[in-house]
Amino acid sequence: MTDLTNLTLAEARDGLAKGDYTSVELTEAHIASMGAQRKLNAYITETPEQALEMAKASDTKRAKGDVGKMEGLPIAIKDLFCTENVQTTAASHILEGFKPQYESTVTANLFGNGAVMLGKTNLDEFAMGSSNITSYYGNVINPWKGKDGKDLVPGGSSGGSAAAVAGRMAMAATGTDTGGSIRQPAAYCGIVGLKPTYGRCSRWGVVAFASSLDQAGPMTRTVRDAAIMLGAMAGHDAKDSTSAPMAVPDFEAALSGDIRGMKIGIPKEYRVDGMPDEIAKLWDDGVAMLRDAGAEVIDITLPHTKYALPTYYIVAPAEASSNLARYDGVRFGQRVLEDGDSLDEMYMKTRAAGFGKEVQRRIMIGTYVLSAGYYDAYYNKALKVRRRIYEDFANAFGTVDAVLTPTAPSAAFAIGENSDDPVKMYLNDVFTVPASLAGLPGLSLPTGLSDNGLPLGLQLIGKPFDEETVIRIGGVLETAAGFDAKPAGLEG
Repeated sequence: MTDLTNLTLAEARDGLAKGDYTSVELTEAHIASMGAQRKLNAYITETPEQALEMAKASDTKRAKGDVGKMEGLPIAIKDLFCTENVQTTAASHILEGFKPQYESTVTANLFGNGAVMLGKTNLDEFAMGSSNITSYYGNVINPWKGKDGKDLVPGGSSGGSAAAVAGRMAMAATGTDTGGSIRQPAAYCGIVGLKPTYGRCSRWGVVAFASSLDQAGPMTRTVRDAAIMLGAMAGHDAKDSTSAPMAVPDFEAALSGDIRGMKIGIPKEYRVDGMPDEIAKLWDDGVAMLRDAGAEVIDITLPHTKYALPTYYIVAPAEASSNLARYDGVRFGQRVLEDGDSLDEMYMKTRAAGFGKEVQRRIMIGTYVLSAGYYDAYYNKALKVRRRIYEDFANAFGTVDAVLTPTAPSAAFAIGENSDDPVKMYLNDVFTVPASLAGLPGLSLPTGLSDNGLPLGLQLIGKPFDEETVIRIGGVLETAAGFDAKPAGLEG
């Protein structure tokens, strides 16, 4: 692996400023790495020619003294973000060949700040999954391997983005998080994943899964890189009614290295039955690191946590059922042109051929809970519980500055494991879903290795629109943990 692909965003930014290399050289190194690591299936669409054109334009801008926050830095874009004239599939057969004639606000912000697009990364179909095995384009393979040598899932749904960053096929990547889809794959792949507060980043031009939950965020190799990238992604967007009309802080400036006197909450409800010893130890070690850094650790209670997962799997499928109704072969998506007796039959054949099993399962669940006679019993009740979950966090933040938990209940598991048990798959999100339901910022960062030699992550949850505190604490925890391992055997 070349030295250029091992650079962080911050290091590459500084090297470009000093003239140590050009954006074209950085981009060429990552294009070569993408080719060498193609077996990991991290990308659905590679855009090397466009990347080199963007890199050349960036070098020209830099020569004129015009430098953006991400100037010349090659990154990957999750294939859920609409990119002008570049195929956008959401990893679904029904959108194969779709080339938007517009740019999502997040990618427009990134490219306006000088970022270079290497390609579109793989994901669970329509972002529905926790393992990246539901993609029409095949599963992604985690760049990490355990001591037993088995191929592992990268987590989901942003598994392709996580694998691309961990595998040195991109310096950073965009992800989206609905119930943990940035944070959980970040933990599985040993990188940093930041889900901002709901409304911090525009959802305009992002293929929708669950509109009240979806949020874009950065996936990087360090907390500083996450701060840099979030600053380039975020901002109010009049085209998105859920976008918060708030100024974007200098997130990188939050990395003061000093958390003395800050209060960190430890929720007892996250110590779930059957928690592996290595996850419990990781959490305890994180607590000790924060104490040593001068923070005060306080036990807290989030009593409605146990209802978060069932609440999520009512609210999210309900919204998915509504959002995916547009993919019918008439308004959006490919159409099955077989002869049929009616329009309804054409709809059914189109959707049966276009959607995978997991997407069909969630549409059916969502349609059921929204149907007459069940709306009040399920969906309305779930909304009330969701409010209680938010209130639990609000009460806790009356006494603490942030909350520390594990990110996932285990390290990455083998491809094929759990795939025949959807409920077991859903349990992978048990620690990430509560913050999503409450719309809070959450940061996952790697702090240790499992007994099998795989990365494990801890999660920091913050107050609404207080990403700065989460980043500040995350930077201290990252330094204390000293996690600098990378997947062995990368080619390039």
